[in-house]
Amino acid sequence: MDAYARMKELTETLSRYARLYYDEDAPAVSDAEYDALYDELKALEEQAGYHLPGSPTHRVGGAPQRKFEQAKHLRRLYSLDKCRTLGEIESWYSKVSAAVGRAPALSSEYKFDGLTLSLLYDGGKLVRALTRGDGVTGEVVTAQVLTVRKLPREISFKGRIEIQGEGIMKLSALRRYNETADEPLKNARNGAAGAIRNLDPAVTAERDISFIAYNVGYSEKEFSSQREIHEFLSAEGFETETDYETVSGAESAFAFAEKVDEKRDGLDFLIDGVVFKVDEVALRDEIGYTDKFPKWAIAYKFRADEMTTVLRDVVWQVSRSAKLNPLAILEPVDIGGVTVSRATLNNYGDILKKKVKIGDRVFIRRSNDVIPEITGVAETAEDAREVEKPVRCPACGSPVREEGAFIYCTGEHCAPQTVAALDHFAGKDAMDIDGFSEKTAEQFYNDLGVRTPADLMSVTASEMAVLDRFGDKKADNLAKAIEKAKHTTPERLLFALGIDGIGKKTAKDLMKRFRTLDGLAAASRDELLSVDGIGEVLADNILAYFADEEAMRELDRLYAAGVTAQAAEQKTGVFSGMRVVLTGSLPGYKRSEAAALIEENGGEVAASVSKGVDLVLAGEAAGSKLDKALKLGIKVIDETEFRDMLGL
Repeated sequence: MDAYARMKELTETLSRYARLYYDEDAPAVSDAEYDALYDELKALEEQAGYHLPGSPTHRVGGAPQRKFEQAKHLRRLYSLDKCRTLGEIESWYSKVSAAVGRAPALSSEYKFDGLTLSLLYDGGKLVRALTRGDGVTGEVVTAQVLTVRKLPREISFKGRIEIQGEGIMKLSALRRYNETADEPLKNARNGAAGAIRNLDPAVTAERDISFIAYNVGYSEKEFSSQREIHEFLSAEGFETETDYETVSGAESAFAFAEKVDEKRDGLDFLIDGVVFKVDEVALRDEIGYTDKFPKWAIAYKFRADEMTTVLRDVVWQVSRSAKLNPLAILEPVDIGGVTVSRATLNNYGDILKKKVKIGDRVFIRRSNDVIPEITGVAETAEDAREVEKPVRCPACGSPVREEGAFIYCTGEHCAPQTVAALDHFAGKDAMDIDGFSEKTAEQFYNDLGVRTPADLMSVTASEMAVLDRFGDKKADNLAKAIEKAKHTTPERLLFALGIDGIGKKTAKDLMKRFRTLDGLAAASRDELLSVDGIGEVLADNILAYFADEEAMRELDRLYAAGVTAQAAEQKTGVFSGMRVVLTGSLPGYKRSEAAALIEENGGEVAASVSKGVDLVLAGEAAGSKLDKALKLGIKVIDETEFRDMLGL
C-alpha cells in the first residue's frame, strides 16, 4: 500500500476511534493501539508534507455535542504530546532546553483519566463550566458541575480566571454507586463523563463526581510558575494533587513517573500517566505550540495491563475509506477496573498473523488503563473455528478486493462511505448544519436518495417532514439550518468538499492567499507550492480536483442549490501584503495580541521563517528564528518599532 492510501486509512480509523472515545464516551480500541496508529500517521504526514481532511493529528479532543449549549473558552485548551520512555523524555527536554538556552525546571503531576473541564470565575463567583470540546468551543455544563460537593462556588480572587481540571469519579464512589444501581457503571472514566454530559444534573449528583484542579487558562492574575498556580488553586479551596513535585532534568522526571507508576494501583482514582510542564510560565510562549500540542509540556504514559478471555465472534465493519475492519467480540473481562467486551483486530492479515480463531482464549491488553487490544492466543479451543474472510461487503453486498493484509469494498455507492462523506460536509468545521448528524445522513441516504452534498443542500422541509422521527417542527428547523449553512465562507466550503489533504487549517491558509474557490482553481502549481504547508502531492491533488469534470459539475450543483461562499473583506493597513513571524517575548503584548494587531492591519502571521517572509518581530530572548532571519537578510524589528509602525 502506498503512503497516501495508508494515511487515508489511518485518518478514517483514528477519527472513528476518537469519536467513540471523546464524543460517545465509549472507547473501542486500546490506547496503545491508537497511539501506535497515531504515531504512524504523524510520521507519514511529516514525510509527505501534508495531512488529509479530518486528521486527528490536527484536532484536539472531540466536537461539542449539539444537545448542550456551546461557548468558547477564553483561552484554547490544548491536548498533550505523549512519550513512553526515558529516551523520549530526554529528547523532549533537550528540545525545550535548546529553545530557551538553559535547562528549565519541570513541574510533575498526575495525568487524570476523566473529563477535562474549564471553570470560569468572575467577581469571585463560578459563572460558567465548559467541557474541553474541540479545545476552542466546549459544552456548557454549569448546572452539572455545581453538583460537585467539594467545588468552591466562590473564591477570594475577584478578577476573571479560568480554572482547568478533571472531572473524575473516584473508585470508592464507583463502588458505592454500583452497589445500589439498577444498571452498574462499567468504569470510572465513563461514569464521570456520562454524568457531567447528562442533561439532568440530578444524574450528575447521584454519581458523586469530584473535580481535581491543576491549571489556569485565561487569567487576569499573573503567575510566574506552575508551582505558584498549584499553590493558588490549593489556597482557594480546590481539590488538587498531593504528589505534585518540581524536578530538574529528564532523569528526575522519569524517576517521578516510576514512583507514581508503582503506587497508582493503590490510588482511589484512575490515572493513565504523568504530565511534565516547563515550570516557568514566561518561557512557555517562547517555546511555543504546534497545531495541537504545547511544546513546553508532555504526557508520559504508563504500562499496559493484560488478562485472558474468550473470543466469541468477529464482525466486519465498513469504514469511510471502504476498508473492512474486523471487530472482536469478547467474553466480558475486568482489566484494571474496567469491563472489556470488544477489541480491534486491525485487519485480516493481523488475524492470520496472530492465528486467532473464534472460541480461542486470547490475551487482552488494556494499555494505559484506557482501551483493549488482542495481543495473541493463550489457548486454542478444540472446537475453535476460523474467522471467515468476507467475500462481499457486509453493508452493500458488493464484491471485495484485497490489498496485502487489507480487504476493501468495491461498491461505488456503498452506504457507509457516502454517509460519512455527507456527515463530513455538514460537520461543524465544514458547512456547520446545526442538527445534522451521521444518523441524519444515513436516514437521508436511505429514505430520500441523497447521494451528494448538492442533494443534501436541496432537501426541503416537506421532504423531511415525512421521515420517521421528524415531523413538521424538526423538519422546519433542519431546513432553516441548511438554508443558513448555504451562506458560508470560502475556507469552510473548501474544507467541506473533502479534497484529499485539505484540512481546516490548510483551507484557511489557502483562502488567505487566493481569497475564493475561483482564485484557487486558477492558481498554478508554483503558486500553490508557495503557500506554507503545501507540498507537491497536495498541490497535485488540488489541481486534479479542479480539473475533474464531475467534481466541477458537483460544485456547480452546489451553487445552483444556493450555496455562496463570500470572502471576508480584506483588511488593509501598515502590514498589508506582508508575512510576519513573531519570536521571543514581548513585554507589552501577549503573542496572540501582537498577531491580532498584525492581521487587523492587513498582515499575515507565519509560523516559521523562510524566504517568503517579509518581516520578523523579535522580542526578548528571541531564538533560532531570529538567527535564520538575519542569515536570510529579512528585516527585523523590535517592539518599539512595532508600536511606531502602528502609530501607538
